[in-house]
Amino acid sequence: MSVIQNIRDKYARIAVIAIALSLVGFILMDALSGRSNLFGGNSTVVGKINGKEIEYLDFQRKVQAQEDQYKQQGMDMGEAGRQNMIEQVWNQELMTVLMGDQYEKVGIAVSTKEINDYLFGSNPPEQFRQGFTDSTGTFNSALAQQRINQIKKSGTAEDKAQLAQYVDALRNQRQFEKYQSLLTNSVYIPKWLIEKQTADNNLISSVSYVTVPYFSIPDSVVKVTDEDISRYVSAHRAQFEQKQETRSIDYVLFPATPSGADSSAALTAVSNLKPSLDTLTGDIARFLEANNSSLPYYDSYISRNAMRQANKDSIVAAPVGVTYGPYLDPAPNGNATWVLSKIVDTRAIPDTVKLRHILIATTQRNQQTGQTVQVRDDSSASKLADSLMSVIAAGGSFDALVTQFSDDPGSKDKAGVYENVTPGQMVAPFNDYAFTASIGAAGKVKTEFGYHIVEVLSTKGSSMGYKIAYLARPIEVSNQTENDVNNMASQFAADSRSLASFEQNVEKLRPRGLFKMRADNIRPIDFNINGIGTSRTLVRNIYEAGKADVLQPERVAQGYVVAVVTDVTKPGLQSAAQARSVVEPILRNQKKAQQIRKQIGAITTLEAVAGKVNQQVQTADSVHFNGNNATLGFEYKVIGAAFNPANKGKVLNEAIEGQAGVYVLRVNNVSAIASTAGTADQQRPFLTQQARQQAQGQNHLEALKNAATVKDYRAKFF
Repeated sequence: MSVIQNIRDKYARIAVIAIALSLVGFILMDALSGRSNLFGGNSTVVGKINGKEIEYLDFQRKVQAQEDQYKQQGMDMGEAGRQNMIEQVWNQELMTVLMGDQYEKVGIAVSTKEINDYLFGSNPPEQFRQGFTDSTGTFNSALAQQRINQIKKSGTAEDKAQLAQYVDALRNQRQFEKYQSLLTNSVYIPKWLIEKQTADNNLISSVSYVTVPYFSIPDSVVKVTDEDISRYVSAHRAQFEQKQETRSIDYVLFPATPSGADSSAALTAVSNLKPSLDTLTGDIARFLEANNSSLPYYDSYISRNAMRQANKDSIVAAPVGVTYGPYLDPAPNGNATWVLSKIVDTRAIPDTVKLRHILIATTQRNQQTGQTVQVRDDSSASKLADSLMSVIAAGGSFDALVTQFSDDPGSKDKAGVYENVTPGQMVAPFNDYAFTASIGAAGKVKTEFGYHIVEVLSTKGSSMGYKIAYLARPIEVSNQTENDVNNMASQFAADSRSLASFEQNVEKLRPRGLFKMRADNIRPIDFNINGIGTSRTLVRNIYEAGKADVLQPERVAQGYVVAVVTDVTKPGLQSAAQARSVVEPILRNQKKAQQIRKQIGAITTLEAVAGKVNQQVQTADSVHFNGNNATLGFEYKVIGAAFNPANKGKVLNEAIEGQAGVYVLRVNNVSAIASTAGTADQQRPFLTQQARQQAQGQNHLEALKNAATVKDYRAKFF
């Protein structure tokens, strides 16, 4: 015991120091590797745009604000939707910074008075207008100003922040509109340019030529080396400069699809419910919902022609009240489904209906954002609909009421009329009234969109209508099937610890119908991989691994993916391997052109050249300067030579390397035709407007991004 005690006394302090040093070393290593914020750095910076830092917390708040808007509307974005939203917020930050610099340079500003005039004037933003529109459809400017002032004085911090954000967005929008207007209104086309273009477009050249197409030389006899490609890439740096790292993977997808046992389980579940559905006399919609039917109940009539099922003849042949099935619905765009069907009622209905309606909306969908917003409460909408019904009953003009009150943009400009409506085309309550009401009858119908005043104008044809309930269960992947596929993928990953073993084990999977696939040019911030789909987690894993590392199985939409990192390409010029698909065809044609030139030799006459290369002398009598030529196509070098005044009446002593082959050219004549385009003053308004539209459509932000210094660190956070 004394010996042990001596050791403790002697070495305890040394052990404590060693442990402390180890901990410090561990912490330092973690910090230096970028996983710690102990030494500050840029770990809270999402990106830098021309030196301006975008902080994570501020960026995340903007992402969260947009997410909250979607959630308030009951919308599920999913992973792809969230990643797209992050991309949108990033692009907004880019635009704010880059365009802000431009606004400052040219002195573009938007005053508070201008914002107020925009909000409370005669033409406010549509969403703002909707928030302050009374029951008659009139925008209440005074109420809007009162509410905004109230928020500024006594609103909550959240309300004030949302108002400030909205005003900032309006200011940015107005500044951008001014910037666009500055660009487009600065377009000027001088008279001399119009006259020159008109004269050039009126020229016609007559040429004779011999062409040797590139395809006459097999690709296999022309070798393009990596050195050739590298030289080309170096000479065209701007085209092949890669600004961020990319990676490539080989992968095997183990699909997680329902098994035969899964199909049997779904069939059994549906079959067990058949007696209950057969004897049901109560609320059928509630029964279907309680039993998790994947097909909601459409409580209205449809015709046999409107049914999508392949076995619809068998479905409608069943008596009313009798359950038919189970039968398999293939569902080509999703999982197959086992279905029971029961005809609840039948009656004769028209084949098509012509009607008109007025929609008093309670909700509306924003066409740009896809969000659904409330525009009226239910009580106000119902009372307004009742008032309009009274006006119609007293002989009021339906057309005038549509123009003044209807919220349906799809029919408002057509007096509310819908032609040739077929059964099942509209939501159930609307459909039910349209196909059961008498011609000339006008009624009030409530749907999820609000209240409709519907009048049936005419009908065509007649057939049997069916009100059918479907109890459907999709064939889904069971836990057992999921585990089996996961185990198979995990075993493959465990056996494939290197690139070589990955390749070997892939061959063993071929009898099972599984093959190796490839995905190239995966960027750090990507969330979608070609052939795999959306998986931000997989992209992150790819960037946490090294070259030749085999990743653990990752669950994606189609199943499990086991990937190996095959290439890591750092920023800079593309390698020969990366650029080959683009550059090789160009260099191959250049080498073919050299061979063809040698074959042609010295040029004297077209006939002599034609004999050397075994080609015919061809003629094009109406070659246009603008390149619209049926014979020559868009061979710009050839067309340029055809209109060079120095070449008129001559055989060119140099062959021309074109897009499709090598050309030897003789310019027979160049002449001009009478102009039909009008004078320069007549053409200028149209050409100016055309140029302004083109300038407005150009992506100025993209040009500014290319010229800016942008550091994107989002991959560390999202």
